[in-house]
Amino acid sequence: MKIPYAHNPILPNDTFVPDVEAHVWEDGRIYLYGSFDLQGKRSYCSDRYHVYSSDNMIDWTDHGVSFTLADTDWAKDCGVLYAPDCAFRDGIYYLYYCVPDGRCGVAKSDKPYGPFVDIGPIAHVHGIDPAVLIDDDGQAYLYWGQFDNVRVAKLKENMTEIDPATITQPLSVAEHEFHEGSSVKKIGGKYYFLFTDTHRHGGRATSLGYAVSDNPMTGFTYGGVILDNFGCDPGTWNNHGSMECLCGQWYIFYHRSTHGCENSRHVCVEPITIGADGKIREVHMTSSGAGTAIPTDRPVPACLACELTGHVRIAGDETSEHTLTLQEIRPGDSAVYRQISFHGENTFTVKRRTEGDCRIEVWLDGWYHASLSGNAGSVRMDAVYGNHTVTLKFYGTFTDASLNDFVFTTEK
Repeated sequence: MKIPYAHNPILPNDTFVPDVEAHVWEDGRIYLYGSFDLQGKRSYCSDRYHVYSSDNMIDWTDHGVSFTLADTDWAKDCGVLYAPDCAFRDGIYYLYYCVPDGRCGVAKSDKPYGPFVDIGPIAHVHGIDPAVLIDDDGQAYLYWGQFDNVRVAKLKENMTEIDPATITQPLSVAEHEFHEGSSVKKIGGKYYFLFTDTHRHGGRATSLGYAVSDNPMTGFTYGGVILDNFGCDPGTWNNHGSMECLCGQWYIFYHRSTHGCENSRHVCVEPITIGADGKIREVHMTSSGAGTAIPTDRPVPACLACELTGHVRIAGDETSEHTLTLQEIRPGDSAVYRQISFHGENTFTVKRRTEGDCRIEVWLDGWYHASLSGNAGSVRMDAVYGNHTVTLKFYGTFTDASLNDFVFTTEK
């Protein structure tokens, strides 16, 4: 079922695209290039890529399979494709991809969504997550690698080879806590290097941090964390994303895990602001994404939760019209929805399955508001106005519960 407003995740609930690089090309549309996870499969990525595009951040077009391992002569036995990037020069779109053993390749197409025809591996490049920047003077740079093996080099004019004499290390573990996931943009004359950052949670790679320099290859000063996906799922481990500007608004793209594992990752987005001082303020995960707030004129799918605590997770449910529900809810768990727009609603109703007595408390912006007890389907509450963060807290003697959706309505 298509949700008719901006929300996270931004693609259909049964589509899992992590590691996204976003680009706005000459047609004014924003295009997403990412890995392609399989629902519920506990392994990273798959053997193919899809490309998605939009002109409004709400309606997304799936352009189908753009490239697969089978399209290569040299990497078809590598099992999966890891994070890609794309660059445009002289009418040609170049797709940069990698495989688990660290080799990187390049393919090309005359369309931004492919299909891409393989050119082959890139000599002197070894390391995952290739990313490309084309500077204002036309010089292109290729970034790749993990940990202290992160590297950058100048690309030759043909966009398929690097100049090995220019290879250097732009970031480090000690100075930046760099993990992986390079993505570089030039903004206001400065070079912004976005990457997977391990400053938090005991070295867990859930943050997206950034560093800034006057040079695309060296001199990057750590700027801080822009977004942390810790709490999106009990099993979340990594993050990988990019920044892009559409219609004057900058966004950060990132992913959130589902199914209680490190995989089955959804692409999500949040608006960001780059201050006059060049700094980017940290933003929180939301349910609304690029939109202003989730409207209350229809049921809210429970799988739009942006933060979870406890055992609860978002997972596949063939009986749900949303294809995903909140599952394995235990007493003491909670789910956060940031933000929801209210216009005087005074009744809270849920659709759930439970074994035993499950009480749901409704909290708004950290304050208790109402409680739905036992097996009752709805409860009256004080009327609510404005945009609020809604937290559902689960208590009782039940052993297991799932939640499909909930709705706030106005009753006389």
